[in-house]
Amino acid sequence: MSMFCFQCQEAAGGKGCTVKGVCGKTDVVARDQDLLIYALKALAWAAGKAADSGVQVSREVGRFVHYGLFTTITNANFDSAIFENAVTKALELRDGLLDEARSAGWDGNGAPVAVTWKPASTAEYSVKAASVGVLATENEDVRSLRELITYGLKGLAAYAEHAEKLGQEDDALYAFTMKALAATLDDSLSADDLVALTLETGEKGVTAMALLDGANTSAYGNPEITEVNIGVGTRPGILVSGHDLRDLKELLEQSKDAGIDIYTHSEMLPAHYYPELKAYPHLKGNYGSSWWHQREEFAAFNGPILLTTNCIVPPREKDNYLDRFFTTGAAGFPGAKVIANRSTPEAPKDFSAIIEMAKSCPAPTELETGSIVGGFAHAQVIGLADKVVDAVKSGAIKRFFVMAGCDGRQKDRNYYTDFAKALPQDTVILTAGCAKYRYNKLPLGDIGGIPRVLDAGQCNDSYSLAVIALKLKEVFALEDINELPISYNIAWYEQKAVIVLLALLFLGVKDIHLGPTLPAFLSPNVAKVLVETFGIAGIGSVEDDVKAFMSA
Repeated sequence: MSMFCFQCQEAAGGKGCTVKGVCGKTDVVARDQDLLIYALKALAWAAGKAADSGVQVSREVGRFVHYGLFTTITNANFDSAIFENAVTKALELRDGLLDEARSAGWDGNGAPVAVTWKPASTAEYSVKAASVGVLATENEDVRSLRELITYGLKGLAAYAEHAEKLGQEDDALYAFTMKALAATLDDSLSADDLVALTLETGEKGVTAMALLDGANTSAYGNPEITEVNIGVGTRPGILVSGHDLRDLKELLEQSKDAGIDIYTHSEMLPAHYYPELKAYPHLKGNYGSSWWHQREEFAAFNGPILLTTNCIVPPREKDNYLDRFFTTGAAGFPGAKVIANRSTPEAPKDFSAIIEMAKSCPAPTELETGSIVGGFAHAQVIGLADKVVDAVKSGAIKRFFVMAGCDGRQKDRNYYTDFAKALPQDTVILTAGCAKYRYNKLPLGDIGGIPRVLDAGQCNDSYSLAVIALKLKEVFALEDINELPISYNIAWYEQKAVIVLLALLFLGVKDIHLGPTLPAFLSPNVAKVLVETFGIAGIGSVEDDVKAFMSA
């Protein structure tokens, strides 16, 4: 094997990618990412030791660890140079903290190999990378739990980093990330210890999602029910994909008098629901569908494209848009144009280059016409609580289905479209994330004015779905969230879906169906624990699953 990676749902053969990632990353990039995770674990251990010695660990360390984890999420970054620079910085920060710990009285004993590794040159990085990946942990159950924690931390880091960009930080999240990462180096921990840490990761995932929810709503207002145009105008445009709302806000502000339009793509669709963002008249609409359609959709858009985070499908030589492909933040791709990061936390990014390019481009090619409706985050739905409760009590709504999560390329994801079509007319779908593109344009109708698809927003807005469920539990005076007429049939793809899953498990939600396949990184024994403790299950046929859910 030239690499091994099984962190996403598309792991080759349901086991792992060993030559090249299905996501498109090369074996070199895969090993670079492995080495960065290794270096971040060493940095986290050093931060813990420094803190134990009385040293004040700066937020710079926590921010860097979260950024580093974010860059290794599936489809976020494909640029080896970025990972190599990050490894160098991680080791520099590690050594600085170790020096401070020694000055504070630490005797240097007890450090794991990751902390004592000192490469003589960057050439040694590739040599080390080959021995520090996933398979370095020989026991498959320990490996499974360590990876489950690590992937949860990647998702947590992504959400926390978005909040941090909006000025909202939680030092306890930084401290937990350090503790949990360092724990994956500790061979003395038992499987039970790691299971407990996995659930604690879910708890901190709830904290991170709540932090981001507060940051977004403080900056842009509570999402509102909004009809979003899916057609195009006659002016040139910029297409924004990824997840970063601050990047979009700054771009909107800098382009408001440029004679161009701004369009959202995939997970950026929910930007239209926020009052402060939709107030810009040149936020024209949403273009296209979920992330994996981007090669065709980016080619047809004609103007420049901005990737603010994952998910990138690597452009090929024959694709006609690499010369108008921009990345920023945690996103990266060799050959792409780069929007530099902020010089200070308060300073905006400079989007002048992409705006100038857009002015000379043709208008987007129209893919479809019409509109879609969203904006059903927790504040909006709770505002409709009386109407929803009455519909449930009258029997107009028999059951809610949480179908949040991710979309992906595999044909068996058609299951989710067919499942939505097959649901009885007295059911409502609660969704968040790009999984919604499997059914959000279907004519599923409404129940007494309540749309049968309620879109809460991005994947991180799965938090809204949890808040809604907890509110309904309160309204119906139930003791257990699992007594609600809510079923969970969630599609997953990458590590942000992992933290959402762990968050739901921490909140006590049981009997979640996860598909289209269960994660390859779950060993048989770990999968058994999840099944027996939480009722985690895969998916079956649409007909059988609908019948089972409705009889629950």
